Amino acid sequence: MKLLRNLFVACALLMAFNSVQAQNVAHIDSEQLLMAMPETKAMETELKKVQQTYADEYNAQATALQAKLQKYDAEAPTQTDAKNEERRVEVEGLKQKIQKYAQTADQEIQKKRFDLLKPIVEKAQKAVSEVATEKGFKYVLDSSPGKGLIVFEGEDLMPAVKAKLGIQ
Repeated sequence: MKLLRNLFVACALLMAFNSVQAQNVAHIDSEQLLMAMPETKAMETELKKVQQTYADEYNAQATALQAKLQKYDAEAPTQTDAKNEERRVEVEGLKQKIQKYAQTADQEIQKKRFDLLKPIVEKAQKAVSEVATEKGFKYVLDSSPGKGLIVFEGEDLMPAVKAKLGIQ
């Protein structure tokens, strides 16, 4: 009888412990949260402007190169071999310059994206942390696709965090 009572108490404690643990875990889709924030929309608009500026400059350089190539091709029969070789080297240099510009532009755009996104992510993380603390959660899992969370039956903090950030 004593063994049965001890077994019952152990099972009751284990169930209580599991219940308490489940209440300390919540989840949120961080990607969805970031996409809902107005700061992200403003960031995307600013990035599009920067990308367009780089694209316009790239297109201008490519158009100038194409015009120079056509001119040199048309004049090639009337030029000396030395002059044609000099022009070929010039065109190759311009091609490399345009390629380097494209690479630099990509790097600058990525850096700009990182610099603009960092304060947005920090604001979202702060809001998630504050809501989790207010609601008594010790763990918040990211339920964004590809983040490794397969089952999420805990409370979804998305509505509370959106309310904290003033997002509808």
